[in-house]
Amino acid sequence: MTGRSGRGARGVHRVADQGFSRAAGAYERGRPDYPASAARFVARAFLIGPGSTVVDLAAGTGKWTRGLRGTGARILAVEPLPAMRREFRRAVPGVRVVAGTAERTGLPDGCADLVTVAQAFHWFDHERALIEIRRILRPGGGLAIVWNVREKRKGWRRELLKVSQSYENRSVPRRGWEKWRRVFGPGSGFTPLRLRTFHHEQWLTRRLLEDRFLSVSYIAALPDERKAEFLDRFRQVLDTHPGARGRRKFKIPYTTEVYYALRQEPQEPRDGKAGARGRSRRPPSPRTGPRRGLALEV
Repeated sequence: MTGRSGRGARGVHRVADQGFSRAAGAYERGRPDYPASAARFVARAFLIGPGSTVVDLAAGTGKWTRGLRGTGARILAVEPLPAMRREFRRAVPGVRVVAGTAERTGLPDGCADLVTVAQAFHWFDHERALIEIRRILRPGGGLAIVWNVREKRKGWRRELLKVSQSYENRSVPRRGWEKWRRVFGPGSGFTPLRLRTFHHEQWLTRRLLEDRFLSVSYIAALPDERKAEFLDRFRQVLDTHPGARGRRKFKIPYTTEVYYALRQEPQEPRDGKAGARGRSRRPPSPRTGPRRGLALEV
């Protein structure tokens, strides 16, 4: 049953639940990993290493999680969908994954030095998720929100994107919507978001390129006949476009965005009145400002 928020019985948006449950295999095969430089930056920024605990929320099939293993930290993944957890266990052996949502992780207070979220924060109930993330973070702990964002290009990439977006479900939240950023305002319990960006690219065979697009939530959730129609149009672009016809490998460039903040601690005001918040230490200075002209990713 779905409420006004679009969330089903598992507490997940119905399109995400339907789409990612059906396309967990395509997600693992077709979605990109993340640049090692992004994981190293996060580890340095929050002093993560042996003895640290990292919680990866909405871990999916573990695309981001596996990049964290090199830190030596204890990693705990939280993922609401059984199909994604099955893929995770195959892809990331040795890392524990448990059922839970960003709003209800089931984890104890103050258990994490760092919480990460890759390619998923837009799906959350933002206010409730921040309360839960702050609860499971120790004092001074950090939050990193990571996105692989496809860079817009001309030619066959643009044509494939046009085909994909023609099936777009308007109820699906977007990374590009400002709502998720605005939640980090005064009183959020976190320092203001800062940003660091990294270049990334993915090389795919034609079959894996299909999986890449079939793993998009609103495509994966389509009825079978509509999905077959999408594939026919998709393949026609690859068969006829001069830049794609005859290619054996296809390059997809990305910008990887890492937004990060610290759990902010209350501070007693000088006049003794409760309720005021002071500043905590700030994360290291990033290269600021998101790049423009990027495709939305869901």
